[in-house]
Amino acid sequence: MRLYTNSELLALFERNIAQMQTPDEPQRLYAPIKYGLEEGGKRIRPTLLMLAYNLYAEDIERALSPAMAVEIFHNFTLLHDDIMDNAAVRRGRPSVHAKWGENVAILSGDAMLILAYSHLQRTDTPHLSAIFERFNKMAAEVCEGQQFDMDFETQQKVSVVDYMQMIDLKTAALLAGSATIGAMLAGASERDCQRLYDFAREVGLAFQLQDDLLDSYGDERLGKKIGGDILEGKKTILMVEAFSQASDAQREVLRTTHLREDIDDAEKIAIIRSLYDSLGIPERVEQQIAQKFQRALAILDTLDVPAERTEELRRYAANLVGRKS
Repeated sequence: MRLYTNSELLALFERNIAQMQTPDEPQRLYAPIKYGLEEGGKRIRPTLLMLAYNLYAEDIERALSPAMAVEIFHNFTLLHDDIMDNAAVRRGRPSVHAKWGENVAILSGDAMLILAYSHLQRTDTPHLSAIFERFNKMAAEVCEGQQFDMDFETQQKVSVVDYMQMIDLKTAALLAGSATIGAMLAGASERDCQRLYDFAREVGLAFQLQDDLLDSYGDERLGKKIGGDILEGKKTILMVEAFSQASDAQREVLRTTHLREDIDDAEKIAIIRSLYDSLGIPERVEQQIAQKFQRALAILDTLDVPAERTEELRRYAANLVGRKS
């Protein structure tokens, strides 16, 4: 049975999404959808779905419809998230709401959600009802995670446990759901579907922690300004961990530095990073990432497939968690 590489699956998916047809009119409804789905995204969710499918089956084209569904759904959430976060840039380009306005972004996002379900409905399987149920649970969890994230903005204190629950819903759930749908479609056992869910969940958590770390310690290749989370006073894993370790005086610095008007942005970032460094926060976060990555790999060892069939999933996880940009 043929095994596809990550790059082969990505190329297949890119060809498929490039051929996707949408109506020409109204132009201001559909143009933002095409703009949002253009190359630039990592396509990590559809690739994971197809990798999970390919563990058990080789007719990979059968996995394209649900892969399209999860990618379109993901990009729908980004359109609305950018409005809620007032984010002017997405993947190094103007966000949809910055380019077309909020009303267009809201309506185009709604149309994207409908489009995602249209692709899911085309999935060739007698188990479509179960796949829809899994997709709906995943979609609801993403919304729950986003609400928790917004709630954190007005909360004085957020625990590490609360933060991990939020990213479990907002980020990891979509990866876990994608892997599960791919395995379900291929006819994997219920046990293997659950273990692939667990694998993708650990990878998703590690991915988000890495994203938080890169925002403060990465470089401009990320397509966004480094230190943006610090300047917003955003409660990332670094900020939450720092609060749990800091003295009262240090907590006041964490709470107020982004609001100061007497210093520029570079100095604000330097102050908070210096405090993170003094508390050993980057090392703590890197340790958490490594632990989740190793747990994910250990789960792959328990699947009811030959070990060599999991190599591309291992490579996928390593690329995702080990990225520097």
